Amino acid sequence: MIAELNALAPQVTALLAEGFLVLLRIGAMMAVLPAFGERAVPMRIRLAVAVGFTLVVAPVVAADWPQAVPGPMRFAAFAVTESIVGVALGLTLRLFVLALQTAGTIAAQSTSLSQILGGAAVEPMPAIGHLLVISGLALAVLAGFHLRIAEWMILSYEVFPPGRLPDAALISEWGMQRVAQTFALAFVLAAPFVIASLIYNLTLGVINKAMPQLMVAFVGAPVITAGGLLLLFLSAPLLLEVWVGALDRFVANPYGAGG
Repeated sequence: MIAELNALAPQVTALLAEGFLVLLRIGAMMAVLPAFGERAVPMRIRLAVAVGFTLVVAPVVAADWPQAVPGPMRFAAFAVTESIVGVALGLTLRLFVLALQTAGTIAAQSTSLSQILGGAAVEPMPAIGHLLVISGLALAVLAGFHLRIAEWMILSYEVFPPGRLPDAALISEWGMQRVAQTFALAFVLAAPFVIASLIYNLTLGVINKAMPQLMVAFVGAPVITAGGLLLLFLSAPLLLEVWVGALDRFVANPYGAGG
């Protein structure tokens, strides 16, 4: 019995080492991952979710790992590369939250709602941005975001093999493309509010030109505020649908040319 346990010891040690290194990549992603990595989520919950993803991913990617336990220096190199890859993958998804925050800020500035409940969130932002972020994350999780994330974690081991430092030039180019696409998405989401603000200011200018004695600001302020809230009510479902669709397309093909 003792001899059998001694024979299994190297395999168990290698399995635990592999699971720990997978946990490093997933844990680094979890630190910045949308929904699961929010600062409002308790640390213990995030750790439990990271362990759960590790139990799903580790058996699938077992063939990509060396069968023997690497030496201390090699193990440290594995730990560094896995952490770097995990953070890079998580940040690319975090940019989608930034798109919602930016769209909410643009919309709030356009409709004079930027100061309403600006400090209610963990990360101070206008009320519109906070509403869009919370709604978008909830909708993404309900649409199976956790399943797409598990698939992406498994796919990442084909693109970024364990123990290999990612090419800095490729990561930089990929990151710049993601940032550009993020701000483009943010402006698309905020377009209805920008257009409404443009029409409002043009109308206000025409009225002020025709009737200089009228205090148009006192008349227009309630109009733009109420109009902004009404426009948010009408457009939020469509905006969130566009955002979730962009997120799903990216997770389905994260390394494609189209993003």
